[in-house]
Amino acid sequence: MKRDLKAEIERDLELALAGPLQAPCPPRLADATRHAVLGGGSRVRPLVCLGVFQAAATHTGDGDLARAAATALELLHCASLVHDDLPCFDDADLRRGKPTCHVVHGEPLAVLAGDGLIVLALQSLARVAFQCGPDGARVFDVVSGAVAPPHGIVAGQAWESEVDVDLAAYHRAKTGALFVAAAEAGAIAAGSDDPRWAKFGARLGEAYQVADDLKDRLLDAAALGKDAGQDARHDRPNAVADFGIEGAQIRLKTILADAIALAGRDEPGKPLVALVQALAAKVMPREMLPITSETAPSAEGHAHARRHSSPAKACREPDGREPGHTAAPGAKAVSL
Repeated sequence: MKRDLKAEIERDLELALAGPLQAPCPPRLADATRHAVLGGGSRVRPLVCLGVFQAAATHTGDGDLARAAATALELLHCASLVHDDLPCFDDADLRRGKPTCHVVHGEPLAVLAGDGLIVLALQSLARVAFQCGPDGARVFDVVSGAVAPPHGIVAGQAWESEVDVDLAAYHRAKTGALFVAAAEAGAIAAGSDDPRWAKFGARLGEAYQVADDLKDRLLDAAALGKDAGQDARHDRPNAVADFGIEGAQIRLKTILADAIALAGRDEPGKPLVALVQALAAKVMPREMLPITSETAPSAEGHAHARRHSSPAKACREPDGREPGHTAAPGAKAVSL
């Protein structure tokens, strides 16, 4: 019988939250934390972790370690979304098609929910990893390193406050770090030291970020399930600004092709290839990629290091879009 990995991930997330969110946990904090994690999301990062585990599996593989890493990665991702949406960063009203955590539960509880999820993620992973010898320690180091500076998602968020930003470094930290950790953790848990899995995670993370930049430019809030036009509103580095819409589309297709090649064409790799292809269809729907007349960006726009001014709120249309921001016709909601 074919395993339903996403259903397993949902059950593991609920189990990870069940104990910590019982009394005597403050009830409103528990509600805010559940809001941040449950009831939405494509669970891509844990799917990558478990997909690589299956593709790279050896006779020494440890499925419990892979599942613990997958759960921790999704909790960390959810924490990053809560913090990313806060008024001090994106000031976003929508996430995964519903009001953001701070809109529903207030900013103080949203901050605490995000903080708590980071600790819960590492705590839940530690319970399993520290019983798995050297491989468990390596997995814990990989997952925790995907959050911490200098290369983790905390650094990725911090790059938005810098003046000179290297787009590739920003993308590697902001989005790529958790994807690389997902692939590496899955491989380590499987007993594999093949370096291609880290490359696979990096390419998949880059693809996800380029797709996110395109959607932010081309879709509206209703289609995205979250606030649109955020890159322009906050003057953030992004692939569309550097390469143009058509250039970013081409780059996305190239990166996804690389990821599929790295996943492998042998029998163990086929489910992972299918996962990447399904993700490609999700992050790159045809209606999201209209043929445009936009010209290629200037030489200055191609520079990897771009000048990044202090974030400022631009005027919004009544539906939350940037002035002149037009959604692709027939675009569908995409949940990340």
